[in-house]
Amino acid sequence: MNQKYKLTQEGLANLQEELKHLTEVARVENIRALQEARAQGDLSENADYDAARDEQSKIAGRISVIENILKNYELIDEEANNLGKWVKVEFIGLEDEDDDPIQIFKIVGTLEADPLQQLISNESPLGSAIVNHGVGEQVYVKPEEGEEFWAKILEISSEEIK
Repeated sequence: MNQKYKLTQEGLANLQEELKHLTEVARVENIRALQEARAQGDLSENADYDAARDEQSKIAGRISVIENILKNYELIDEEANNLGKWVKVEFIGLEDEDDDPIQIFKIVGTLEADPLQQLISNESPLGSAIVNHGVGEQVYVKPEEGEEFWAKILEISSEEIK
């Protein structure tokens, strides 16, 4: 059974662009590298050939993954809830004095999540707590590890919040 992958419009466009690059650029460059390595002669001890074959395998695997996602995706309705939107939250009750209690995140599908870029999954503890709530509401967040806390939603926007 294939699962449905939730994607924002931006995430969908990024995957389509990556697939195009892999099929039209990376795969073509890899074929050239394989041809050049084969031209060197004996393939049994040819490091260039082995590296090109490894790269070919990686490219083919990534193409397969993206094609599967593109066959089984569900576009996130960004108007229906907070998915695909930027959210400014204030963490309440966390004792870490080194961290700013106010943070900004974009809530995205799990495939697009990248916490280092402030992109959090709608299935993460914080993301799932925020999804169907509005500005001014406080949500209870229960992480898998660490202490539980409250977060107050300060702002929600389709545009990146500064």
